[in-house]
Amino acid sequence: MQLKTIKFLNKATIQLDGVTYKGYEVGELPKKFAFIYDETKDKEGITQWFNYRGLTYVEYKKSVWDALK
Repeated sequence: MQLKTIKFLNKATIQLDGVTYKGYEVGELPKKFAFIYDETKDKEGITQWFNYRGLTYVEYKKSVWDALK
């Protein structure tokens, strides 16, 4: 069994084996959290996450808008 490496980038962002995850508190979870699929809107939700130290971590995927910040 291989050990996973975890790196804390800031208070709510971690990197686990090279994949970046953003942490959310319960009241701040994204709208598509635990949403599987909507056929009429052809929209997928977040179906994979993990909890660590009181936050729920979801894989962070960069968007085009991140470059404008």
